[in-house]
Amino acid sequence: MDGDRNAICAEAVAALRSMERTTAEAPIRTALYSQLGHKGDLILVHFRDSLDELNQVELALAQTRLYDFLTQVHSYVSVVELGLYESTRKTYEAAAAKALEPNSPQWNADVEASLTRAAEAMKPRLFPAIPDTKYLCFYPMDRKRGEQVNWYTVPLADRQRMMHDHGLIGRRYGDRVRQIISGSIGMDDWEWGVDLFAEDPVAFKKLIYEMRFDEVSAVYALFGQFFIGLRLPIDNLAHWLAGRL
Repeated sequence: MDGDRNAICAEAVAALRSMERTTAEAPIRTALYSQLGHKGDLILVHFRDSLDELNQVELALAQTRLYDFLTQVHSYVSVVELGLYESTRKTYEAAAAKALEPNSPQWNADVEASLTRAAEAMKPRLFPAIPDTKYLCFYPMDRKRGEQVNWYTVPLADRQRMMHDHGLIGRRYGDRVRQIISGSIGMDDWEWGVDLFAEDPVAFKKLIYEMRFDEVSAVYALFGQFFIGLRLPIDNLAHWLAGRL
């Protein structure tokens, strides 16, 4: 039995190693975490450049014998995105200054060209590596869109102001918490996913608590379940299966 267990674990480790990064110096693309609490035991995080590659990761994991012993209790699919309220406002203002009719072919082409330039400049942030930190916190969230409070009926200038203030809080924690925001509208049950990475898990609590008091969170935010994990080096999977970190 021990021989079978060791063989199954070795196979899983080899598969995960191949997913983790393309070379020893390459960015981390797959990371494993030991989950705290009873929502699950393991968290796997995969960053890929396309949904095709992400699906291939799922298929490859399903081929391992360890997969037969796992029960998937949660999953989340989303695309890394950047908050572009300020740049979007400037883009629209620039198009209007050229006397282009809103939503005309010329207007759309001008806006598209501007967004393409911005996306190229921000490419490193759109395709990040998984930070090599000890702790992970993940949660999904929505913006309220009910009859009394609806984020999507708020004028762009007001949303831009609130998101600017919201971002100032995040920047104050920039030396302690790496934040990667991903959009999931049309892809999963919530509108955004928030990944936080840090060496000190208390930093998650402080950051999220402080953000609860700003307008965009206090009035317009809805939060899903929170998941927290401790980084588990892939080569330590056998120790983890034996009950040791």
